[in-house]
Amino acid sequence: MPTRPLPPRGVPESDLFRQMEAARAHDVRWREGRVFSLVFYAGEDVHRVAEKAYARFFSENALNPTAFPSLRKFESEVVAMVAGLLGGDAHVVGNMTSGGTESLLMSMFTAREWARANRPQIQTPEVVLPATAHPAFDKAAHYFGMKLVRTPVREDFRADVEAMARAITRNTIMLVGSAPSYPQGVVDPIADIAALAQSRGLLCHVDACVGGMMLPFVERLGYPIPAWDFRMPGVTSISVDLHKYGYAAKGASVILYRNKALRRYQLFATTDWSGGIYASPTMAGTRPGGVIAAAWAVMNYLGEEGYLRIAKAVMETRDAIMAGVNAIPGLKILSEPDISVMAIGSDGLDVYRVADEMSVRGWQLDRQQFPPSLHMTLHYGHVGVVNDFLQDLQASVAAERRPTPRRLLYALLMGLIRILTAVLPERWLSRLTQGASRFLGGGSGLPQRSAPMYGIMGTLPNRGDLKELVLNLVEGFTEPPED
Repeated sequence: MPTRPLPPRGVPESDLFRQMEAARAHDVRWREGRVFSLVFYAGEDVHRVAEKAYARFFSENALNPTAFPSLRKFESEVVAMVAGLLGGDAHVVGNMTSGGTESLLMSMFTAREWARANRPQIQTPEVVLPATAHPAFDKAAHYFGMKLVRTPVREDFRADVEAMARAITRNTIMLVGSAPSYPQGVVDPIADIAALAQSRGLLCHVDACVGGMMLPFVERLGYPIPAWDFRMPGVTSISVDLHKYGYAAKGASVILYRNKALRRYQLFATTDWSGGIYASPTMAGTRPGGVIAAAWAVMNYLGEEGYLRIAKAVMETRDAIMAGVNAIPGLKILSEPDISVMAIGSDGLDVYRVADEMSVRGWQLDRQQFPPSLHMTLHYGHVGVVNDFLQDLQASVAAERRPTPRRLLYALLMGLIRILTAVLPERWLSRLTQGASRFLGGGSGLPQRSAPMYGIMGTLPNRGDLKELVLNLVEGFTEPPED
């Protein structure tokens, strides 16, 4: 990437912000409910509260709570409010983190340190979790020298507890369940997973990053939600994102532990540095005060009544979209999601091509695999878009069925790839894969139509080649976009 000098003189404020507005002109239109991940929107009033609170504590640093007792108050009260929502008692403790990934990293690090103290004979600690659990666990295992043992899920995409029990070895230190899992929005049988963990003397983490601030209110509205939180004696830790259904500013998450004794393994301190004593409770050193303040402000601004009102509107929107999707021939909602997170699948249509048609119409739908599906996370910003979305989805399905030169080319391409995969030596196939990143969008972002990319990725037999291809794409995202 070519270097770029600083401007010789400062840019006037008006010009600066004009450039920034121009730069985001092509960003996804999240305020219009056109994206189903990345941003959670609860209306302009909530957005304004978060923005003002963030700006008010923009410069404060939560690294030193003695310097900023205000941030200590905000963080401790946020943690206490979340713990209360999740069936915790006075013994539950926790900290705010920068997001779900950091919260899951902390749960894994804490488990490793707990094992070092209580299972010193284990050289490589193992964590058993369902195949649908978040890839941040893989990231943590990679960082911390741990081993993940992923187990198959049932036909309804929920964790298979019997399979998890069979996967436990003398090196296992923790079991994991999701509430809900991100791909299909279903809550794993946490009560059974927690009981299994307790019976074997293991830790049990519940990843509620997506649903932790939604499930308690959905349950109060009368929806049948399986037990999943600290009301289950075997649950030892829970992660909850506040910047999702808590509608706080990015990035705000909470990691909770059953008691102080367990959380102690998360903490870090060094006393031998010439610069003085250094300590921090989470991965980060400096922590932005604005995020903590904004979370506290939004949670107090909305209160139980506000979260219940929002949850009711979102669940009604979910029900309408589920009914509309299931009414379109060729499409279906996978399994029975417990909250407003779901996946659209098909037995006869190419859902990636449907997603491409939706992209042309201005909708951003995430693509998933195993099985091919389209992910949707509905929030308050989607309450008014149901009819528009379903109309465009129906039109996209019709377009996917219609014969076109593009569709014929795609079919020929996929057929050729299948033939090459079957007949070429593995080393040749690897070379072709390495050269495919330019075609798949590496260096300048993903193309608007990505069905060929996902189709090709799904046919590659060597997942190592696929990983290298994806890393090439990630590298390409550090390059400035083309004008």
